[in-house]
Amino acid sequence: MFQNTREIWGDSPVAVIGAGIAGAWQALLFAKAGYAVTLHERGSDAMTQATSHWAGGMLAPWCESEVSEPLVTRLGLRSLALWREHVPDTPFNGSLVVAHPRDRSDFERFARMTSGHQRIQGDKVSELEPSLDGRFREALFFPHEGHVEPRRVLPQLHARIRAAGGKIEFDSAPDARHLDGMAIDCRGLAARDTFPDLRGVKGEEIIVETDEIALSRPVRLLHPRWPLYIIPREDNRFMIGATSIEREDDGVSVRSALELLSAAYAVHPAFGEARIVEIGAGLRPAFPDNLPRIAIDKNRIAVNGLFRHGFLLSPALAELTLAYVARGEIDNEVMQCE
Repeated sequence: MFQNTREIWGDSPVAVIGAGIAGAWQALLFAKAGYAVTLHERGSDAMTQATSHWAGGMLAPWCESEVSEPLVTRLGLRSLALWREHVPDTPFNGSLVVAHPRDRSDFERFARMTSGHQRIQGDKVSELEPSLDGRFREALFFPHEGHVEPRRVLPQLHARIRAAGGKIEFDSAPDARHLDGMAIDCRGLAARDTFPDLRGVKGEEIIVETDEIALSRPVRLLHPRWPLYIIPREDNRFMIGATSIEREDDGVSVRSALELLSAAYAVHPAFGEARIVEIGAGLRPAFPDNLPRIAIDKNRIAVNGLFRHGFLLSPALAELTLAYVARGEIDNEVMQCE
């Protein structure tokens, strides 16, 4: 516990740099707490170059615990409550994990490595997702998980920031060192001047459109070579993704496209007739341990390294930052103080 930081900085203005999902949640919670907040974004309000633009938007702390550290689960569970509180229309329809009989061992391993699920049989699978009727004999249902559509929810968060009294300036890229008051750096990979150990991990996605399939929740297909998730979006569209490639380019390889589409076809053959709407990739900022970090240097705070968990972890990280600025509270698992 540090001394009461609010006694040091009082109600000085707060500048948040980077209007992606991490920065948006920082600005929202600070604005709601009564701070004078300005959110800066170097790009336009379309946000097409932001990592958030290419995200899946899954809020799945139990599913992610298969390959993530306990810290991710802890923060993710707290984030679910914050999504419910501040964005109450967030859909929490759960997640469904399936596998074909030949991949039974992967299914059982996933069940052992995760919690918060119900093991359901084929009739219940069909009840939850009629489009999958007869396709899977068993599934794991995570009833308390949710998902958002990043390209729709990010503008909603920006609107909530403004409604709470915050300001947003696009085409603005100030240097945190030259700002008055508190500065919170959420620039992602652009913050390598602060975090030289950051790396970009490519995540590829394909968006398809078909009215032959309807899903109410994300569906994960387990496979030893190309596991994937299919996330329903509005207007009969689906986001197909799951690649995590240690390369820093924004292209989608032929191999990845083939494997993602083949895996989707294995979930339901109707995906073979779907119309491809978009193919793209984004770079996720990650530290060597793939865990998030809040670095504090007096009145300069940097939040980074959210890896593949941006939408899942951002609310909880913003809450931790606010708790430090307002009350001097420190979470030693996440925060580093200079």
